[in-house]
Amino acid sequence: MANAEFSDSPLYVFCDGAKRKKDIPLVQATRALIRSYELDNATIIEREENMGLANSIITGVTELCNKYGRVIVVEDDLYLSPYFLKYMNTALDTYEEYDEVMHISGYMFPARGQLPDTFFYRATSCWGWGTWKRAWDKFEPDVHTLLAGFKNRKKRREFDIQGSMKYYRMLILQAIGMSDSWAIRWYASVFLNNGLCLHPGRSMVNNIGHDDSGVHSDCTNVYDVNVSEDEDFEFTTDINESEKAVMLMVDFYQSIRKPIYVLVYNKIKQVIKGAFK
Repeated sequence: MANAEFSDSPLYVFCDGAKRKKDIPLVQATRALIRSYELDNATIIEREENMGLANSIITGVTELCNKYGRVIVVEDDLYLSPYFLKYMNTALDTYEEYDEVMHISGYMFPARGQLPDTFFYRATSCWGWGTWKRAWDKFEPDVHTLLAGFKNRKKRREFDIQGSMKYYRMLILQAIGMSDSWAIRWYASVFLNNGLCLHPGRSMVNNIGHDDSGVHSDCTNVYDVNVSEDEDFEFTTDINESEKAVMLMVDFYQSIRKPIYVLVYNKIKQVIKGAFK
């Protein structure tokens, strides 16, 4: 609500149903808290069944893109700059007619190096983002269709940010039922359509959900950032991927790479946590 544009923005709050019977009181308490704000601009959608994060995001984004032609997506564990909405709305207006621009990111990783106010980078970020119907219409939910576009090894390496990440492996895990991620399918859809994603040089968002309280995140501080307090932004006119941003992201991902035994431990912990929450 610290964003000046908030009161003029149609707000849709999607509340998923309880995953387990024991979760019902927590879901009810969350819904009561949301209703207590009595926001005039809010429409609250309370699901009877548990759709899961992926289906909930996909359904909600599709509905709102069809209704408004664009959408800004914020999950409940994000801390926003007071100028987040100004940045997002201006970016959505500025690049609306550029078909190659498919995604606006509010978050930027704590890469070590100076970046411009805004720049383009091919990878999406799901921590405070926006898009248009024209781009979301290219979202491919079928992971096998997406995998068919990655037969070329060089393309897989580019998708993995020059081999510094394991995004292609995430698609494989999706295909064999070991993961259910809308975000990796959205990134793959953007990538295979040669799409670009706008990012801020200084993050407008900090994800505070890496405190081991959620099902989908590990406990870590490597993604923590101080959100920008700058009100004005210089929006780039260079509609190409920034080579410097790619270089800095490769360096960042390599710096946080964990030994295999840590990855296995975290995966087991996440599965156990998901089973008992």
